[in-house]
Amino acid sequence: MNDAAQPGEPPLIFRRAVESDIAALTELVESAYRGEASRAGWTTEADLLDGQRTDPEGVAGVVRDPKSIMLLAERDGTVVACCQLERHDQGAYFGLFAVSPLLQGGGVGRRVLAEAERTVRAEWGAERLRMQVIRQRADLIAWYERRGYTRTGELSPFPYGDERFGVPRRSDLVFELLVKPLDE
Repeated sequence: MNDAAQPGEPPLIFRRAVESDIAALTELVESAYRGEASRAGWTTEADLLDGQRTDPEGVAGVVRDPKSIMLLAERDGTVVACCQLERHDQGAYFGLFAVSPLLQGGGVGRRVLAEAERTVRAEWGAERLRMQVIRQRADLIAWYERRGYTRTGELSPFPYGDERFGVPRRSDLVFELLVKPLDE
């Protein structure tokens, strides 16, 4: 599917990721959340976590999972954004959301989120979309709230000690569940 671009800007092309996209997707997710490169955008977690955000094995697991879709957005043949969609009873889970740091703040993320919501409604009949966000990311939670997501107050622990998800720089990290009903 194509998405309307801003005047003078190439459109976003949405499609499902395939095996040959794994390296580019891993690099995109890392660039959006970890290290100095991530500071070019506003979604960086560099002040909260060191280490990796994901790895090729983790991305490959999503791409290969029959209950998941790794949705990506391309512009001029370059992967610029992605998200994971995982099928659940009467709903779906949204994760691994990343937008190239240099494109953050320009509406790409908003369009990817809207396409994710459309996709899970159309393909799975999902009635709601759920996600977990690090509770200390107030700016990111506020962004989701402006798009109709509600904080549930349901918390789950950060996976301390599992470096596949990063090396925490603080001892108080916790995830909060956000949910949005997907009305037609």
